[in-house]
Amino acid sequence: QVRLVESGGGLVQAGGSLRLSCAASGNIFGMNAMGWYRQAPGKQRELVAAITGFGSTTYIDSVKGRFTISRDNAKNTVYLQMNSLKPEDTAVYYCNKIPAYNYWGQGTQVTVSS
Repeated sequence: QVRLVESGGGLVQAGGSLRLSCAASGNIFGMNAMGWYRQAPGKQRELVAAITGFGSTTYIDSVKGRFTISRDNAKNTVYLQMNSLKPEDTAVYYCNKIPAYNYWGQGTQVTVSS
């Protein structure tokens, strides 16, 4: 049974940092490409950062230079280090494989105040 548990969100002032974690179980991790997605109120969910099984990373332009995705294959865990946070980063953040599995965890809320 697939399970994704995201954690590490919170309320932070603009310019601050947060580190998100996602623990995966149920044969979804392995060497699959994994990603962090986010969904802001009234907007569609978007993929913001991706990492292959071998560690290659890609980011959307708006987070390049501020966010860093990483993974620990031994722990089936993917991380997202977010620095220099902006109010427009406010969203619920989710992890999933790429392409996304037909199951989503509860996500973790990130709120950035101006």
